[in-house]
Amino acid sequence: MSYTQIAFVAVACSVAIDLYLVRTRLLLRRAFWASYAIIVAFQLLTNWWLTSRKIVIYDKHQILGAHLASAPLEDLAFGFSLVLAVLALWVYWGRRGVGADLRSKNTP
Repeated sequence: MSYTQIAFVAVACSVAIDLYLVRTRLLLRRAFWASYAIIVAFQLLTNWWLTSRKIVIYDKHQILGAHLASAPLEDLAFGFSLVLAVLALWVYWGRRGVGADLRSKNTP
């Protein structure tokens, strides 16, 4: 499986987690997209720095070939899927009180 295929499978899995598994529906909220815009700006800066200095090198046969800020588009897909899945699970578990006992112990 190529890097491109894995990236798009990761996006599909994250979308399924958000919309169908935990049903947080973050993709439908403006707050998510505003947060993601901030995150993606820093992701592009980091990817540019790592790839332009040849710290990270990609096999051109394993990616689409399109780049943004010196990094392959697959990196954006992976970043998007990571952010979406983590936030969806964070909201899901937060609604169920996971970690509530820790918060109450730390409150003065």
